[in-house]
Amino acid sequence: MSIKVSALSKHFGTQKAVDGISFEAKPGRILGFLGPNGAGKSTTMRMLTGYTNPTSGSASLCGFDTQTQSLQLKRIMGFLPENTPLYLDMYVREFLWFVAETYKLTDLSSKVDDTIKKVGLTVEQHKKIGMLSKGYKQRVGLAQAIIHDPKVLILDEPTSGLDPNQLSEVRALIKSLGNDKTVILSTHIMQEVEAICDDVIIINKGRIVADSSIALLKSQHGDVSLEEIFRKITSG
Repeated sequence: MSIKVSALSKHFGTQKAVDGISFEAKPGRILGFLGPNGAGKSTTMRMLTGYTNPTSGSASLCGFDTQTQSLQLKRIMGFLPENTPLYLDMYVREFLWFVAETYKLTDLSSKVDDTIKKVGLTVEQHKKIGMLSKGYKQRVGLAQAIIHDPKVLILDEPTSGLDPNQLSEVRALIKSLGNDKTVILSTHIMQEVEAICDDVIIINKGRIVADSSIALLKSQHGDVSLEEIFRKITSG
């Protein structure tokens, strides 16, 4: 398994933001990670990416422990946080070149060119990031997450701010990336999960309340929409 989580918990004082969750994510499949606001999604993602240490339990990506092997972890992982930190005074191409250098990639020009083309930034590549629309800034964030060809991709609200045309293009890109990578995608848009994901985990009040393929989950609930299932199992 590319991602393995075992009894993972995170407490903030007496609050259990994440409460002993365990799951696995497989390569070649896209996992939708869902939950209401405050359910523990972002905290879980921060623990998976090594930005926050758990109170207890463990997580590993491609066999690398998120707490003790952070350097190896960052080499094989791409992360798009919900609010992507970008250098607004840098030009798009300049920024991606900088990111590629930090990963010590070879053939930088080719890597940057390929990534710009892949995420649809060709026309915008010579603009300052601060001058871009929210949707194009989101594409820059996605570009920095994939430029080093990571084995694991963790995306938090990856289509935020995209117009319908951009949404379709980025969904197609994520689908293609999922063919040979392990992808975890967090979003509030149920239609997006049904369009992109193979498997789904739903977390509520820090605990997992559903973990299966989307097809199986829907069949278990009478083939209603994922949105109806979500409301049903998180409303209590």
